[in-house]
Amino acid sequence: MKKIILLVLALFLFSNDNLVDIKPNIIWLVAEDQSVNFFPMYGDETINLPNLSSLRKDGILYENAYSPVPVCAPARSSIITGMYPTSIGTHNMRTYAEFPQPKPSKDIINYSPVPNSSVKMFTEYLRKNNYYTSNYGKEDYNFKKTDGSWDYSCTRNCSRILEPLWRERNGDQPFFSVFNFGITHESQVWSQGNKELYVNPDEINVPPIFPDTAEVRKDLAVNYSNLIRLDKQIGEMIDLLKKDNLYNNSVIFFYADHGGPFPRFKRALYETGIKVPLIIKLPKNLDYNTSNSSLVSFIDYAPTVLSLAGIKPPKYMQGKALLGKYRAKEKSKFIFSSSDRFDEHVDRSRSVISGGYKYIKHFFPEIERTNNVYRDSMPMMKNMKKLWAEGKLGKHQAKWFKKPKPTEEMYVLDEDPYELNNIVDDPKYANRLKFMRESLNEWIIKTNDLGEFNEVDLINKFLVDGSQPKLSALNVERKDSLVLLRHDDNDITIVWRKIGEQRWEIYSSELNLLNDIEAKAVQIGYEDSEITKILF
Repeated sequence: MKKIILLVLALFLFSNDNLVDIKPNIIWLVAEDQSVNFFPMYGDETINLPNLSSLRKDGILYENAYSPVPVCAPARSSIITGMYPTSIGTHNMRTYAEFPQPKPSKDIINYSPVPNSSVKMFTEYLRKNNYYTSNYGKEDYNFKKTDGSWDYSCTRNCSRILEPLWRERNGDQPFFSVFNFGITHESQVWSQGNKELYVNPDEINVPPIFPDTAEVRKDLAVNYSNLIRLDKQIGEMIDLLKKDNLYNNSVIFFYADHGGPFPRFKRALYETGIKVPLIIKLPKNLDYNTSNSSLVSFIDYAPTVLSLAGIKPPKYMQGKALLGKYRAKEKSKFIFSSSDRFDEHVDRSRSVISGGYKYIKHFFPEIERTNNVYRDSMPMMKNMKKLWAEGKLGKHQAKWFKKPKPTEEMYVLDEDPYELNNIVDDPKYANRLKFMRESLNEWIIKTNDLGEFNEVDLINKFLVDGSQPKLSALNVERKDSLVLLRHDDNDITIVWRKIGEQRWEIYSSELNLLNDIEAKAVQIGYEDSEITKILF
């Protein structure tokens, strides 16, 4: 009888609405550049991924999860803020790079977009609520991270991917840890090309958007092999969590940062470019081995994590909490995505999904969509360009190369998963087309789509005399050992640390000064304020 009561109590505590009662640990396992197309849990039978399949059995499989941009840096900006990149100015690829990189074009400088001062990296809210936050691998948010965002983050020269960063926290402090796995990145298709293949290229089903050539089969086989390598790394991470007795009582997300690494996948608004795998495992495997068909966008991830941690998502976030205390009562009816500048290639397209249909609008149909210097390193891409020049691509394969692009595209997704049959001119769908057009236009207006601006004009809008705006100094009130810190803008984050230490803490209430400290104001898009030293 006692065991039954304890079990019921446990189920209550770990229910979706009551996860907050225990402040669960939350872990993100992030794969780069992967669509649902290659995963057995989404129907592909080419390879076995035992560790991810086991995680899927322990959790919820989201069948319709989407990235708002089919490339990494803008997509990650939406994940970390809960905002559409087009609303905060992070929609162009690689506006800000932490480390020196080639300029995307002669007219574009390295800059950090400047959103409204209320917009934060959501990890700041976790830290204010006693969460230990850590990140391993890529940050790449299209803006300079703030010093309030992480307790610890390693992006270069890290010892290895499988670092149990949660061991650095204080005792049983709840934690949020992100682990980024780069083995499935686009670059690894050619970087791993000479490594062992775990898949026979001759046994692969070639999608109809690609020609059936040796080059295409080889690159597909490399990607499948990289997914097997990823699965092994995921398994090692899960073993670490189990070793530390954390697996059962943690929330674990597995997702990819956008669609697959191939032409017409990454950087394209088709399902192959924006539809991603998403698994969420809850504590005690609540809702284990279930599926969820709701429409999910990356803008939903930040409010979901906050809700799971018992923190009310701020009103400015455009996404909805999927789980937890503040779970949204209504499901999303639309998925919106954008495509703008990718590296040196300038373009603008928008898409909306609703009711099983997808509508895409190309604002510059005259611009070809195959031109990307980085992607040209891929053997498949070289092969396809050669066949196109020789007039040897099939009907469906050639569509992507043709110029001009259609101004509009619309597809029935269930009937046409590779989006081959554009129904925009079919009178049978005239009413649906009108609805999709209007829905997209309303979203553009409602969310203040900054893609309306030329990027050079947008840069001038953000910067002050060609430089990032700088925050004003802090206001300090002191009475004996008590210190109160303020900034003229109440939305600005204040951080502080003991002089001589590395890590900045989030300031939330007056400090009882026991040591010499220093403090400053930080905010996305701004240069930090001058450091204020306060001596004991």
